Amino acid sequence: MMGPAHSLSGAAAWLGVGAAAAVLDHPMPWPVVVVGALLCAGAALAPDLDQKSATISRAFGPLSHALCGVVDKLSTAVYNGTRSRGERRRSGGHRTLTHTWPWALFIGTGFSAAAAIWDRWAVLVILFIHVVLAVEGLLWRMARVSSDVLVWLLGAACAWILAGVLEKPGNGADWLFTGDGQEYLWMGLPIVLGAMVHNIGDALTISGCPVLWPIPIAGKRWYPLGTPRFMRFRAGAWVENAILMPAFMVLGGAGSLVAFGFIGS
Repeated sequence: MMGPAHSLSGAAAWLGVGAAAAVLDHPMPWPVVVVGALLCAGAALAPDLDQKSATISRAFGPLSHALCGVVDKLSTAVYNGTRSRGERRRSGGHRTLTHTWPWALFIGTGFSAAAAIWDRWAVLVILFIHVVLAVEGLLWRMARVSSDVLVWLLGAACAWILAGVLEKPGNGADWLFTGDGQEYLWMGLPIVLGAMVHNIGDALTISGCPVLWPIPIAGKRWYPLGTPRFMRFRAGAWVENAILMPAFMVLGGAGSLVAFGFIGS
């Protein structure tokens, strides 16, 4: 799928988690709902770090473009080094390493550890990165015609405000993990979820997605999981724009009403 659909599906997914938590009588503090939705929306763009033409490659200027080049080479090397005998060699790494569950878990765990170890400063960086990505995905039309600097300033301002809100007692810094030094550990969860939602979205398209690597399927380690062929579509096709994106909006809206307590469980 394209960037806007990925980000929208990520936000909807976390709002759904928030709704489920409320129904199970363990509601999230409202800042966790908001921050988690932004993190998940931003993280839902991150697997495309293996593609220089993706939205994420433009998000942070030359830095993100160079990072995409490095990740592309890394992904290509991992694919060619682990492919099965029946899988052809590749010269590009798109939809390989960064589109798998181990990568999603690795990235989420890394961000959680950073937040727990470096506390507020790591939280600021994590929020800045993912808010910028969320803006690039959710508000892509405005982001495209705006200055990158303005988007970065918006991301920095939102990160500073949200970090300040989170650290106030009862606002969710210690949501889910309450032990000493475990504040903000939960922040890796929406990042893992966003990456996996991206992979599931790509599995709906013609090429499929090797989500379960390195588990071999049908003799292939990089088996492209997906829906039945007749149900798949090309990225950016009318199905994505006319059906999936409106559906994500409706699901996200319904989830937010429950998560924020406007509709009782």
